[in-house]
Amino acid sequence: MTRPAAILFDVNETLSDMAPMADRFAEVGAAPGAAKLWFAALLRDGFALTAAGENPAFADVGASVLRGLLHGEELDRGLDGAVQHIMDGMSALELHPDVVPGIGALKAGGFRLATLSNGSTALADKLFSNAGVRDDVEQLLSVTDAPAWKPDARAYRYAAGQLRLDVSELLLVAVHPWDIHGASSAGAQTAWINRSGDAYPDHFRAANYTVRALPELAEVLV
Repeated sequence: MTRPAAILFDVNETLSDMAPMADRFAEVGAAPGAAKLWFAALLRDGFALTAAGENPAFADVGASVLRGLLHGEELDRGLDGAVQHIMDGMSALELHPDVVPGIGALKAGGFRLATLSNGSTALADKLFSNAGVRDDVEQLLSVTDAPAWKPDARAYRYAAGQLRLDVSELLLVAVHPWDIHGASSAGAQTAWINRSGDAYPDHFRAANYTVRALPELAEVLV
């Protein structure tokens, strides 16, 4: 593999630890396990709208899916209040423990670093700023400004254009196999962070690199 010119990070779940979202559900009287169902349904509906030619706002889809998921549940507050409380949890998340040392190692290796999220750049900015590594990341990019959500190839091409690079010069880092597949199909190199030890789905293109934590990627690439 040729050395990538820039490392492009997915944000939600890849960098942010979303485990506390289960607590947000519990705090409004919903089942904690519904957090994973909610996020999966959010992505499903966002992908469906993308396939239909639209580019919806991540937060709008998330709130709408929540209303449907919580409708009829015995909550400790009104539906709108419950939705707001859970959505606010996204901006209170923190980075996974391996992210800060991984970013430091990749930066020291001379790589340009950027993000490409289906969510807002504000969430990424807060994550990095709170962890003290915002200055290490060159650009925070969102599909809000792109033609389509990931894994549409146009999202990765948009990121490459913003970085003034060819897609082939990018390496996307993600925990989501669907994101790995999309980036690979668009012509980028890819790295899958497999923190949980899961099996990679055979129906998606395999990643060029598989690591258990972000610092391992720096060891492989530098």
